[in-house]
Amino acid sequence: MTNEQVLQIIERQKEYVKNNYDDVKARKAQLNKLFLSIKKHEQQLYDAIKADLNKCPAEAFMCEIGQVYSEIRHMIKHLKKYAKAKRVHTPTSVAFAKSYVLPCPYGRVLIIAPWNYPFMLAFDPLVDAIAAGNSVMLKPSSQSPNVSEVMYKIISTTFEEGKAAVILGDKTVGSFLLEQKFDYIFYTGSTAVGKQVLLKAAENFTPVTLEMGGKSPCIVDSTAKIPLAARRIIFGKLLNAGQTCIAPDYIYCDEAIKDSLVKELINQIETQYSKTPLSFAAYPKIINKRQFDRLLGYINDEKLLYGGKYNEQELKIEPTIISADFSDKVMQEEIFGPVLPIVTFKNLSQVIQKINCGATPLALYFFSQDKQAIKLMQRSVAFGGGCINDTIMHIANPQMPFGGLRESGMGAYHGKRGFFTFSHQKSIVNRGTRSDMPLRYQPLTSLKYFFIRLFLK
Repeated sequence: MTNEQVLQIIERQKEYVKNNYDDVKARKAQLNKLFLSIKKHEQQLYDAIKADLNKCPAEAFMCEIGQVYSEIRHMIKHLKKYAKAKRVHTPTSVAFAKSYVLPCPYGRVLIIAPWNYPFMLAFDPLVDAIAAGNSVMLKPSSQSPNVSEVMYKIISTTFEEGKAAVILGDKTVGSFLLEQKFDYIFYTGSTAVGKQVLLKAAENFTPVTLEMGGKSPCIVDSTAKIPLAARRIIFGKLLNAGQTCIAPDYIYCDEAIKDSLVKELINQIETQYSKTPLSFAAYPKIINKRQFDRLLGYINDEKLLYGGKYNEQELKIEPTIISADFSDKVMQEEIFGPVLPIVTFKNLSQVIQKINCGATPLALYFFSQDKQAIKLMQRSVAFGGGCINDTIMHIANPQMPFGGLRESGMGAYHGKRGFFTFSHQKSIVNRGTRSDMPLRYQPLTSLKYFFIRLFLK
């Protein structure tokens, strides 16, 4: 898409925002229409996700399409309540008035989506933004072109361009979009690009939500149920071949249980993905050759505990477990692939200190049966969100906000939080006209001063 075409769509959206206000009824109709359009294109989405990432239909539905359906249904069900003005207490100093907070759309929203969950991470925030009454420009990743094309079809047949549009193109198109002025920017992707987005947004005083990543630890103490922990860790780590921002990046386990945990992890890999994962039909591929080569650079034969094989032609790397130290290359940046390092600890205080000294992770997972240890971990370590005795599943509950902290992001979305992320909270005092207290008006006499102090205590 050319810069001229992008500017034309921007102008259409400016006109739409200027001349239209979509009430709750209109927004529900738009969401229903979007739901039906996704249904119509569902098989095309399966085919596109398979082509870009080799995900099977079950995983594509569970982690992408089904999540979007759930978000749309949630918004349709709760939209009237979310959009309603909320009465708040009116103090004596503002007598004879009603005070309320009215959620209003920001206006024109730019959503920049990544390639790893190309449909869900584009359409979930889009659903929230539409529910809040905004116009949306969606820039999907050029690394997942097949899904991007289907998303373009869905949006272009559902909305007029003034309401929502998909902007196709490479990173130069994304850079051009960031040069334009929007009323809100929602970005999901790497921390490096997130910094650029934040800098560009600052030039126009544009509010942002940044959903990034980081090295999300998976901590396993000596009280954990090892077989169950291994099963759930492998599930979370190998979804999308590890190309998940909230995947367990590495395991941090009690040194006393390392050997038994490794044994169970290997058992679970072979149970869930067979003893030959590279030939397992539903095993996803790495998105491109550059990422493939980067991941191979993490595999050190001297520390290899399991796996390490790969298929360069199909861009597949089998699930790989390695022993690691925090000084190793694999522990210096987010892995984003099917390589699972294991480091060990002697006590939990060591774990807390180590994690808190590094960049704040997007997610944290803790496997333990010790209630005191669980409480300590939850309160003492900074992280975006996570699970106790599970992985990944905190993203599946629309009742909870999803987002990062510090280096892993700012802001959150999903469900109610998603609606309010894309809504400006307009504070309004509606004052009666039948009477007017003279207390605030000049001249401010000593008697008025007395009563002002009384009311504002």
